[in-house]
Amino acid sequence: MFKGERIKLRKLADTDIDTCHSWRNNEEVMRYTNPSLDKYTYSETREFVEKITQSPTSKSYMIELIQSRKPLGITSLINIDYKNRNAECIIDIGEHEYWGNGYGTEALQLLIQYSFVELNLHKVYLRVFSFNERAISLYEKMGFRIEGEQIDQLFRDGEWHNVVLMAIFQKEFFAAKS
Repeated sequence: MFKGERIKLRKLADTDIDTCHSWRNNEEVMRYTNPSLDKYTYSETREFVEKITQSPTSKSYMIELIQSRKPLGITSLINIDYKNRNAECIIDIGEHEYWGNGYGTEALQLLIQYSFVELNLHKVYLRVFSFNERAISLYEKMGFRIEGEQIDQLFRDGEWHNVVLMAIFQKEFFAAKS
């Protein structure tokens, strides 16, 4: 279930704190996913990892190359609402040199498959910065559709940007597979 052609997803663990800390403090990586672009202390990163690994409403996975076991990034389901069968997904490829090679697509496909097949979710949604056109295009190719925008939600590089709200639904996911 959690193994693709080139990558696998494994549960995020305390042993990943160093790697996560490096990614969380890399401005080039975080400019596309982190609204605040803060610098984090090691203690803050440790607390962050502990919080998401122990939360009953989130599932976080390290994206790892199968052959070398090199960690490339993180993908998660957060704010899982089991009653209403929805969750928000997030993905960060922390290793910049692996961007644009399809690893994020492969990881997200595994996470979405898990969401709809194993968790039986009805809807998976995400938020993406409007200037991240490459990600928006990828999400649309995967079957996500735009549900709306939060106008002037993010101030980055001296300009206001929108946050685009996108979602994919279980029935559409299964229809596309058949």
